[in-house]
Amino acid sequence: MKLPKDYIVLDTETTGLSYRTCKMIELSAIKVRNDEIVDTFSVLVNPHEKVHYFITQLTGISNEMLENEKPIEDVLIPFIDFVEDDVIIGHNILFDIKFINEATTKCLGMIFDNKYIDTMSLSKRLWPFERHHRLEDLIERCDLEGIQEHRGLSDCMYTYKAYLYMKNKLERK
Repeated sequence: MKLPKDYIVLDTETTGLSYRTCKMIELSAIKVRNDEIVDTFSVLVNPHEKVHYFITQLTGISNEMLENEKPIEDVLIPFIDFVEDDVIIGHNILFDIKFINEATTKCLGMIFDNKYIDTMSLSKRLWPFERHHRLEDLIERCDLEGIQEHRGLSDCMYTYKAYLYMKNKLERK
């Protein structure tokens, strides 16, 4: 199996699970060339609504942290410029893509339609008999150090490392 060497690893943090009614509060990405990190992008986003206590407990992102940040319409163009037309890699990536596409459609009148690879799908392919395929499961399965923080750039780094691990396993098969 041939997987890309040049790509963007992506993660968002949001106010909830619905891309139609909830908002992004963090947008992060890592640019990778020849499987090496060359640049990062990470911004907090003011959702112009209160972040629920549960989300703050999960992510560590508080209302106070967001109150002076830019709204999504001000960070989308720099983000799109960073991502370009690269393949996107992420864990349960359709969740993130739906949020980004909703924002780009509303704010920029464009569809975010980059090709993507889901590390959750790769995990299911490599370990079909495992019950769970969360990012925290991959961190353990791929023997990575640390714990998942539910923060954009940190989750991107774990996804990147897990992707390299799984890519290596799949290419040897």
